Amino acid sequence: MASEPVAGPLVTRPSLAADLRSLGVRAGGTLLVHSSLSSLGWVNGGAVAVVQALLDAVGPEKTLAVPAQSGALSDPAYWENPPIPREWWETVRATMPRYDAATTPAQHMGVIAETVRAWPGAVRSAHPQTSFAALGRRAAEIVEGHAADCALGEHSPLARLERLGARVLLLGVGYDSCTALHLAEYRTPSPVLERRGRPGPDGWEVVTDVALDSDDFDRLGEDLERDRPGLVAHGRAGAARARLFPLADAVAYAEGWLREHRPAADGGHGPAADAVDPVPGDGTGAART
Repeated sequence: MASEPVAGPLVTRPSLAADLRSLGVRAGGTLLVHSSLSSLGWVNGGAVAVVQALLDAVGPEKTLAVPAQSGALSDPAYWENPPIPREWWETVRATMPRYDAATTPAQHMGVIAETVRAWPGAVRSAHPQTSFAALGRRAAEIVEGHAADCALGEHSPLARLERLGARVLLLGVGYDSCTALHLAEYRTPSPVLERRGRPGPDGWEVVTDVALDSDDFDRLGEDLERDRPGLVAHGRAGAARARLFPLADAVAYAEGWLREHRPAADGGHGPAADAVDPVPGDGTGAART
């Protein structure tokens, strides 16, 4: 029996680059991309063609960055999808491979992000759970100095992207996938802290950092678009809904929004929460952003 024909639209490297330019992506800028390949339609060449189109759109002076998180490098005690037997936990902690920027895959970030990570010339930041990968003129500047105890704050690539005037491209994904908004969580007056377990260079380690929560980011994004009309450019890229906006403006708005909509923690300097799950996710270490 013949299979059903492939659903469209047909997306090619040139057509996607043209869609991105129509959205407002311009040559020479710095772009942080969150993406879903399946949302685009039938892409001739798959993720490779998408990365080529992104590079075409940002031009030869390009800088392209993606989140390359490896949230599975986390405490198995907090895995839920599926959980593993309690009697395995210590063995899993003891034998979990430690982070290697060259070989650890970008997990649950999508095939486009993983393709960027593995692209010739790509560089990657050193954080073992919330790294970023980048290509282009400012790539090394973006990823250098990512502190091991600062997942997505002032000593992470997000702060450098902000200083460089980067824009965020949401390609077939919503604001719940917008990693940049986590930078605002570090700037709230009383951030919640948590302890995070992971394999370190000298064995299992636990660090304290700001707790990350993207559960209300879709609502934050809706309010951003309502309160800052014109800030977010909307368009289509293939079959996908696409949004483009300045990272710094979105983070500045998010700082005020979070202060208003989330209850304050106990000064942010008291005992850390008992949570160890390292990055926003579903309990498997699978990051949502």
